[in-house]
Amino acid sequence: MIFRHHTLANGLEIIAECNPAAYSAAFAFFVQTGARDETDAPSGVSHFLEHMAFKGTPSRSAADVNRELDEMGAHSNAFTSEEQTVFYITVLPEYQSRAMDLLCDILRPSLRPDDFETEKQVILEEIAKYDDQPPFGAHEKSMALHFGTHPLAQSVLGTLDSVSALTPDQMRGYFAGRYVPNNMTLAAAGNVDFAELVALADQRCGAWQPAPVQRATPRAAANRAARVFPNDIATQQYVVQIANGPAAEDDSRFAARVLSTVVGGDGGSRFFWTLVDTGRAECAVMYSYEYQGTGIYLTILCGPPDQTAANLQAILDTLHTVQRDGITRDELAQAKNKICSQLVLNSELPTNRLFVLGNNWLQRHHYQSVREMIESYHAVTCDDVAQVLAAFPLTECSTVAVGPLRELSIPKAP
Repeated sequence: MIFRHHTLANGLEIIAECNPAAYSAAFAFFVQTGARDETDAPSGVSHFLEHMAFKGTPSRSAADVNRELDEMGAHSNAFTSEEQTVFYITVLPEYQSRAMDLLCDILRPSLRPDDFETEKQVILEEIAKYDDQPPFGAHEKSMALHFGTHPLAQSVLGTLDSVSALTPDQMRGYFAGRYVPNNMTLAAAGNVDFAELVALADQRCGAWQPAPVQRATPRAAANRAARVFPNDIATQQYVVQIANGPAAEDDSRFAARVLSTVVGGDGGSRFFWTLVDTGRAECAVMYSYEYQGTGIYLTILCGPPDQTAANLQAILDTLHTVQRDGITRDELAQAKNKICSQLVLNSELPTNRLFVLGNNWLQRHHYQSVREMIESYHAVTCDDVAQVLAAFPLTECSTVAVGPLRELSIPKAP
């Protein structure tokens, strides 16, 4: 695989991991805008705008967009997170030119008032649906509680009130300020003709005008707050705990991911053997997430309400032991093997490589091959994990519980 990079005169960066042996080609616009950038805009506008991109352009109706995708046999979609909005399409290599023409076009949507009002109802229904599903509601509430006044506390979906109050003019203003070429990256992976890709991008996007864009990336403070949100619909109790971790720019993120795999990987972790294998909980996992400027460890517990307090104590005991003693060499080796094996397996699909490629570029402006990523994980030592634990204690965490319980005794580390 060969990495290629080019920047248009207006600041739009084009990156690609070209693999002539691949059977497909994946393309995406990574827009560096998400919930954390909505501090001066209505909450949820980034996600709403993602939806509007598929509602038609000056040259295509929404029906035209869907018809052309079907004619190419394309796999396409979009998503919004705290930090980025991504529009992607995967096609056979012979459809590269047509796919790029469509992808570039939807990045300049019409944003018609009629479509806006119709899609607003869709978004409001989506917010209500997720609030009725305890795992999703718990995640949104936990991010808001843990980050407080930090930009990452902003909800990706927004609220019923914020989305209801959003106007077409506000969305157009947000679009004009964030969907500028110097705040976007065009990424590609697989069987890609890079010279043609650059020419197509210059033709379709070269006239887009750049503009100054800013993003606040402060380090988040530790937080031990706790809240219980009763939900009579739920039969299980869902608990989300968040502790601070390394940021996207920190080299220690590799040690943090190894640590989270040892403590709370889907199978074979300390949480798994203590809580899941014994039947005490349906789910007990930990993930490491990095954002620009800060990061988190996210722990999710799901199980019978009457066992929640005891299960939380078991989690705290596990975290306290890891905090005190670190991890073993055998755990380190096993976690590395699991991470690297999954990394290689996922990398066989150009679409998966596309997301890694684009995310790395937005967060760190750096390309890292699969081999280099594997080497970074293999270089992690027990001492590296100990240093991460010292810098970011797992036991200093916030807690949100959603489920049948009205009250919950949440154990705290000394």
